[in-house]
Amino acid sequence: MQAKIAVLIPCFNEEPTIGKVVDDFRRALPEATVYVFDNMSTDRTAEIAAEHGATVQRVKLQGKGQVVAKMMETVSADIHLMVDGDDTYPAEDALRLIQPILDDEADMVVGTRLEQHSDEAFRPLHVIGNRLVRGLINVVFRCGLTDIMSGYRAYTAYLARNVPVTAVGFEVETELTLQTLYHGFVIKEVPVHYRQRPEGSESKLRTFRDGSRVLWTIFNIFRSARPITFFGSLAILWMLLGALAAMPGILQYIDHRKVESFPLLFVGVGLVILSFISASIGILLHAMNVRIKEITSLMRKAGGPRRSG
Repeated sequence: MQAKIAVLIPCFNEEPTIGKVVDDFRRALPEATVYVFDNMSTDRTAEIAAEHGATVQRVKLQGKGQVVAKMMETVSADIHLMVDGDDTYPAEDALRLIQPILDDEADMVVGTRLEQHSDEAFRPLHVIGNRLVRGLINVVFRCGLTDIMSGYRAYTAYLARNVPVTAVGFEVETELTLQTLYHGFVIKEVPVHYRQRPEGSESKLRTFRDGSRVLWTIFNIFRSARPITFFGSLAILWMLLGALAAMPGILQYIDHRKVESFPLLFVGVGLVILSFISASIGILLHAMNVRIKEITSLMRKAGGPRRSG
């Protein structure tokens, strides 16, 4: 049975480019249904998308994360192909993104931009930020990904049903990647071309605001997904600081059988207690994670096969 494919385009004020994007993907994937999820644009994005043959759905809650969550909840298709509406991703690469899913090689395929992009497509800070975030995630989650924040990706309907999306803004791509890894799905990367926005099209990405949200997302998921590592590291830190703070008082007692540095000793004891509390929290959360994964696995089995068709 032929897989049902949906092209999903999250949009906010993309009037200059949305018509071309819809046309390009309808040509590249003639059997697919093209959806434009309009985030209450103040220009003619929705009208132009409809005129060019897209199915338009409006999302009232502001933020790209809200739009992506809505897309994953409402669209019924075997494969979802998500792409930005700013005409920076060529439709010619669409089949290369979908093919690994059709071949049952991956649950999500990410179009990596850092190898094949025009010099004007990235701001210098964005390149640096992407690489820093990529390095951090590869260390924390023990993976070898090359582009964490790409907006061009394909994934299965099964993944869409089983991966939560809580991000509000442009950190949603990072969350999608991390949640996919955490829930045990397979990610494959495919190099794609990435070009500069056409004239008249403005980026909604704010470097420092959205960058801080990305880091906060990584922090939260790391804390939840790797509690032993996170709270264990804190426990070691508190223990070392506690030992340093208490050491003068301990040495005074050994040498003179009395303690003059009581404040530091109390601080040291408090930090050691905090160390044991942190370690205990990590162990408890790890046990809860194991149980939750077991329950999730059973629910997935009860819900049917990973792939349809």
